[in-house]
Amino acid sequence: MDDTIIRAEQLTIGYDERPLMQNLNFVVRRGEVFVILGGSGSGKSTLLKHMIGLYPPLAGHIWVDGSDIATAEGAARDAVLRKIGVMYQSGALFGSMTLAQNVRLVLEEFTQLPEEAIDLIARMKLDLVGLRDFADHLPSEVSGGMQKRAAIARAMAMDPQILFLDEPSAGLDPVTSAELDALVIRLNQSLGITFVVVTHELASIFAIGQRVIMLDAQTKSIIADGAPKELRDHSEIPAVRRFFRRETMSAQPA
Repeated sequence: MDDTIIRAEQLTIGYDERPLMQNLNFVVRRGEVFVILGGSGSGKSTLLKHMIGLYPPLAGHIWVDGSDIATAEGAARDAVLRKIGVMYQSGALFGSMTLAQNVRLVLEEFTQLPEEAIDLIARMKLDLVGLRDFADHLPSEVSGGMQKRAAIARAMAMDPQILFLDEPSAGLDPVTSAELDALVIRLNQSLGITFVVVTHELASIFAIGQRVIMLDAQTKSIIADGAPKELRDHSEIPAVRRFFRRETMSAQPA
């Protein structure tokens, strides 16, 4: 049985006909934590935006649970979009709304559930991320880590099969970042959610990444695909070794 939930085939991405990455081929397996990494400007967040359907590819395809997310229209597109949830780098919470209201907004927009059910689901999602006691707080009244957790709760509002996280550890201290990593692991293991995570934080990559792909701006391609520790210890590609071992060019043997 094929356990692929996302498949990229001969995918070229970029803006205004200028490719950042060309001819990408990779799969994301159902129920795994899949990490997209690479240096600054390599196109990590751009790839994520294409994977969630914000931008059409310059060439190739992205299949999400069997549907081409770029070409699906109408009810078919709505159906595939309901399978995904997204947490953006900043959290992107509405500052004038409480955490519960931020989560409720998705349910109010896309369901016809009664108010009582919407409120119950919103508070259940916040409970899942450890924010039961902060449901009625504004984003400005909680820490940056709590804002990220609330954004994950909102992304989970419609019970998606796949959660996309864009730089979830950005701006967080190491302890808070580790707590967020632990949350991703718990949600993955307890609910079976597939995670696609964009990050360059090595601690997070090793903590949560079951499999990673590494983008390379120079070659405009994927230069590594595998388990992070295996790539660190056994990759024969200098750029991959430098990334995982935090080595500079001068640290490499001649």
